Amino acid sequence: MTPLETLLHHLDLEPLDRNLWRGFTPRTGRTRVYGGQVIAQALVAAIRTVEQRACHSLHGYFMLPGDPALPILFEVDRIRDGRSFATRRVRAIQNGAAIFAMMASFHAEEAGLHHQMPMPEVALPDQLPDDEAIRERYVPLLSENRQAYWRAKRPIEVRPADPDAYFLRKPGEARHHIWFRASERLPDDPMVHTAILAYASDMTILDSAAVPHGKSVADADIQAASLDHALWFHESFRADDWLLYSQDSPWSGHARGLGRGLIYRQDGRLVATVMQEGLIRPV
Repeated sequence: MTPLETLLHHLDLEPLDRNLWRGFTPRTGRTRVYGGQVIAQALVAAIRTVEQRACHSLHGYFMLPGDPALPILFEVDRIRDGRSFATRRVRAIQNGAAIFAMMASFHAEEAGLHHQMPMPEVALPDQLPDDEAIRERYVPLLSENRQAYWRAKRPIEVRPADPDAYFLRKPGEARHHIWFRASERLPDDPMVHTAILAYASDMTILDSAAVPHGKSVADADIQAASLDHALWFHESFRADDWLLYSQDSPWSGHARGLGRGLIYRQDGRLVATVMQEGLIRPV
């Protein structure tokens, strides 16, 4: 299977009981489970317990690193089903201990007042280096860890809007912009697109707190880990169309960094907002 087909296979959780699912981790050589995978799988488990409502927000905490060799149990607590909103709590469990816990809220479609932050003016994805050009031009300049990531085939295609600044890591403003999309066409099921965006939302957000220091969370002299993750869904989207992930970092210190992200469709519509605090500990 392709990397995206493998990801979709692992997002299709195995039902064990009315409120219990089991998920697995793709074999990618990682020593711990990627946080975005756990978020996406927990969200899929929650979605499967809700009817006629879409997820509008989730808030999760990472407690322990996941073991890629072990299955993950996802236990859903159906806290409330109201007329407009439904609330779910999900625990991801390995070896009898919670490695991740999440609250998610679902809302029936309604009309209301609307405003949004405008999309930044950046280079469009078709104007930027593709994966092949990135591997040829930038990868040889990267650390061994970052080279391995960018040489591998991935389920999500990524194009930094300012590749020189992103790859060369010159200290500067605590801000960067990333275009991303699923590497192949996805099914039309909205749950799939929601889960893929949740998966991708953890990919580069913490790097925004390392950029102003000329660092990457993949550097060998940085110990990095996601601590918590919040995601709000605003509008409809397709995760196999290009989405702009506009990221900045309001603060870092005490071995932690805070990342903030706005995700836009290419037509300028704001579809999601992300916040994450993570460990950024100099080794």
